[in-house]
Amino acid sequence: MGVIAPFGKPLYVMLKPAGSLCNLACDYCYYLEKRKLYPQDESKVISDELLEEFTKQFIEAQTMPQVLFTWHGGEPLMRPVSFYKRALQLQQRYARGRQIDNCIQTNGTLLTDEWCEFFKTHNFLVGVSIDGPQAFHDAYRRSRGGKPSWRDVMRGIRLLQKHGVEWNALAVVNSLNADHPLEVYRFFKEIGCRYLQFTPVVERRVRRSDGLTLAPGMQEGGAVADFSVSPSQWGRFLCMLYDEWVRRDVGEVFVQTFDATLANWAGVPPGICAFSGECGHAAVMEPNGDVYSCDHFVFPEYRLGNIRQQTLTGLMYSEQQKAFGRIKKDALPRQCRECRFLFTCHGECPRNRFVHDKYGEPGLNYLCAGYYQYFEHVASDMDFMKAELDAGRAPSNIMRHKE
Repeated sequence: MGVIAPFGKPLYVMLKPAGSLCNLACDYCYYLEKRKLYPQDESKVISDELLEEFTKQFIEAQTMPQVLFTWHGGEPLMRPVSFYKRALQLQQRYARGRQIDNCIQTNGTLLTDEWCEFFKTHNFLVGVSIDGPQAFHDAYRRSRGGKPSWRDVMRGIRLLQKHGVEWNALAVVNSLNADHPLEVYRFFKEIGCRYLQFTPVVERRVRRSDGLTLAPGMQEGGAVADFSVSPSQWGRFLCMLYDEWVRRDVGEVFVQTFDATLANWAGVPPGICAFSGECGHAAVMEPNGDVYSCDHFVFPEYRLGNIRQQTLTGLMYSEQQKAFGRIKKDALPRQCRECRFLFTCHGECPRNRFVHDKYGEPGLNYLCAGYYQYFEHVASDMDFMKAELDAGRAPSNIMRHKE
């Protein structure tokens, strides 16, 4: 008997069409080493046959009229435009009346007029990884030969703008740029970016028998890498950035963390898994068809299976994936369960929950102190904006309130 997906519940499986292949070698990249999982696979790219199987299964697994394909890497532009043209043909073949959308995350260095014309024609949303002004970006985001990449990324962004492609920025907040929140934020405004995602980088190194060196999520031990943002840096970064945004840019510039915070305050889904009550709704598939519980948990112990032997629906609603989804809620330490901001934080991402709380219980988020500082800082404003939403008014009224 097949597995039945819950009605009205979206399912996401991020696809890695080029696996961990990338033209850059960023210091903090958590994905480059995943090639060690498949030493026998020389191509590292998905075959046409498997692309078709994934497309068919992914659409069939959906219970909603909209289907979102998410292309990630590595660097997904390591595959040619012709690959994505083929992907769109397959999407239409199996759509059966559903609306199909596509988004792609890129480092931006390989963008050309041809790519941008293609993205514009087919309404792709393009996410560009850029860490702010040149000095901050080039410190950690370089080519395999050690060359800086900022100028190439900016060239790519200008091409996206030239062709009218919808794009947003994903900035990794690290030990360097975390001390300069206003400079980073104003840079993005100056280049015309209205949609911003700031992701704190926290990585630990361990010794594993499978050759991988990163620590998988809640596993204890391992030294935090020196490029990782500290809890105090993260809290200060969010607070200073928020103070600039709330006085000038509400409704004009959209910062994912702030949007998710307000969503939880208002009691609606936050839109990002880090601030959701449970995990498990967004998996990732490698080029050989292996599916893992989450993009940040691509380790052998989190492999769900392969779509050549099992369906995506069966894998995503398997007992293993359900158990993974419950970890976020069930493994909360006492300090989290007592916290007045649990409703909006939910312990954040399990990948960062590897320290002990004040009671000595394991599973506290490494960035807890920073998040608490931020939530405490914005609480009264969030109450105001929630009240405006409840009254059918715009949250941007907070700007007049702050005058």
